[in-house]
Amino acid sequence: MSYDIRLVKLVSGEMVVGNYVGSDIEDPAILQAMPTQQGTQMVLLPYGYPFDQEMQGKIAQSHVLFEYKNCPEELKTKYIEAKTNISLSSGGLDLSGMSGAGGGLDLG
Repeated sequence: MSYDIRLVKLVSGEMVVGNYVGSDIEDPAILQAMPTQQGTQMVLLPYGYPFDQEMQGKIAQSHVLFEYKNCPEELKTKYIEAKTNISLSSGGLDLSGMSGAGGGLDLG
């Protein structure tokens, strides 16, 4: 399966990463900033969390306010790993503390 992963901001202000199919964002995940003792961590969660534990659904293009020019490769990798449950890399970000819903980017 081919992925066209993009990072967008919705009209509601939420940052979402997902697979663009046609003009929709499919299988969206939301990015949330969480303060920690080590700094700020970005957490990747299914858009419907806590009611949906898996990334599924669609967001129409009409709800997108802004599309970021670049989506960080680490974020793309973690999105695919969370979506498919297949590890694509052995190094980089430690997301082991997040329970199956994705993980966090350490912006320390």
